Amino acid sequence: MSVKSFTTALTLYRSQTLSLEQAAEYSSVSVPKMASALGARGIPVREVDRDVLAAQAAD
Repeated sequence: MSVKSFTTALTLYRSQTLSLEQAAEYSSVSVPKMASALGARGIPVREVDRDVLAAQAAD
């Protein structure tokens, strides 16, 4: 994971260009890690992405 790709993924998620899963894939991190990073930066996980996050956590 490069810092630039991670920052870009956060920005694209915030602008609703990428989904949570896409942002995680773009930055080569897990979905839960991406969700945690969003929360740490005050960016809420969108309602539509919460199901994906719940499914990832159940695995």
